[in-house]
Amino acid sequence: MNDRISIKISVEPLNIQTCFDFVRDDSCGGIALFVGTVRNHTAEKDVKQLDFSTYEPMAVKEMEIIADHAIQRYPIKRIAIHHAKGLLKIGDLPVIIAVSSAHREAAFEACQFAINRLKQTVPIWKKEFFSDGEVWVNAHP
Repeated sequence: MNDRISIKISVEPLNIQTCFDFVRDDSCGGIALFVGTVRNHTAEKDVKQLDFSTYEPMAVKEMEIIADHAIQRYPIKRIAIHHAKGLLKIGDLPVIIAVSSAHREAAFEACQFAINRLKQTVPIWKKEFFSDGEVWVNAHP
């Protein structure tokens, strides 16, 4: 794999510092982080927990494609895209994206590009659990 890219899907808790440390570089004046957290409500319902499922080989490949496109499209140094799988509680971190670049604008743009594309193309599915049942959401691709 490209030494400018870190891709991870894990049942272990995701670590912001790990992503930050990977993208940090003395040539970069900007690091953008997107950190997704499990919130306690959606559509006026109380969320109890989430369960993320994935077809991991394809998900990793798609995440690598996203990272490659970000590097080609924006003047960035490094990018980390990490996603959790399995059961997550309120406050847990399902996704972290970190991007470094010489200037902040490229880092912000590449980070936004990566999270938006991840939501569109990566085969990761989320089930939300409520006190009165559960529902699959973001059933894509």
